[in-house]
Formats: sequence, structure tokens, C-alpha cells
Amino acid sequence: MENNLEKDFKPNLTPKEIIQFGSFGGTYFRDLKATETINKKDYTDVWKELPSDWLEGLNISKSISSQKYLKKSNKYNVKCGTSLEDWNNSGWIESIDPYGWFMWYCRYYEGRRCYDDERQMKRQISFVNRWRANLCGKIINKIDDLNDENQINEKLYNFQISPGIRQSLQHWGYVLTKEDFMSYINNR
Repeated sequence: MENNLEKDFKPNLTPKEIIQFGSFGGTYFRDLKATETINKKDYTDVWKELPSDWLEGLNISKSISSQKYLKKSNKYNVKCGTSLEDWNNSGWIESIDPYGWFMWYCRYYEGRRCYDDERQMKRQISFVNRWRANLCGKIINKIDDLNDENQINEKLYNFQISPGIRQSLQHWGYVLTKEDFMSYINNR
């Protein structure tokens, strides 16, 4: 794997944090029927492969394995993303990780290395770079004076500004930091 790729792959959230903050409408590790999966296999209780400390304090049926998308299970209380069917049809799913990117990230974080690492890292880097820039632009549009520290802090942490983008970025292991925001301002 390219050294630059590993250097650029820098999620700032662990899988545990992604889960604990509230993600995927609580449905990510729901049971899947063979008709829903790329490899035509049934999957049940896949969430049990996760380390138990990642799940501490969570209602599994609402936060991890709900069969119905619950936007209130998301940190930003919004519905975002597309369906597993869309992911399968887009070629984003490999049979090694039939649930997709986040399953890959959980396993990668736990030490597994596989043929799909480079592709998944590239996807995450591309997604985060695109949507981080988009979010930064939306925040900047709400700031009157980019030299006003209070205004910057107020808008940066105003989660009413693009909650869907923030939620999507969280799903991909990233939360906008002040350091990244200031870097965006200084480099635009």
C-alpha cells in the first residue's frame, strides 16, 4: 500500500466513538436476508463481533441492530445516507465486508488487513475531503468576520448548520475540528 495513502487516512473518530455518538439510524448491524446482500447470504447478530466495550450503555435494538431507521438514534437527529441496495448496485460493497465501509473500518481498526484496504481508505479520504470542504464553506457563509474568534466558535459548533453533512462525516469517522476549519480558512 502507498505510504501517502496510509498517511492521508486519518479518521479522527474510532469505531466505538462513531457508534456511541449515534450513527446509521441504529440500523447498521441489523439482520440481513440473502436477497439484500451482495454474496446472497443471510446475516444475523453480526454486531456481536464488536468489542463489548464499544456497546456499553447502548440499547442494541435501537442503536445497533434496529430493522427500522430511527433518525433519533443519530447524533444530529437527521436521516442521511442511502440504502444498502444502492451501495450494492453502486459496487461499493465487497463480499468480505457485506455491510460496507463501516464494517471494514471496525475490522481494520481491530487489526485485520485485507485486499480491500486501499480502496476503502481512498473512499474515506475522498468522502471526507469533499464534505469537510462543503461543511466549512457553509459555516464560513454564516460568519460575518473571520477574525472574530467568538463568531467562529459559535458557528463551528452550531450543529444546526448542515446536520446531515455532519452526520454523514461522522459515519465516515470524521468530525470537523477547529484546527481543520482554520486550516481551510487559511488555505482557501
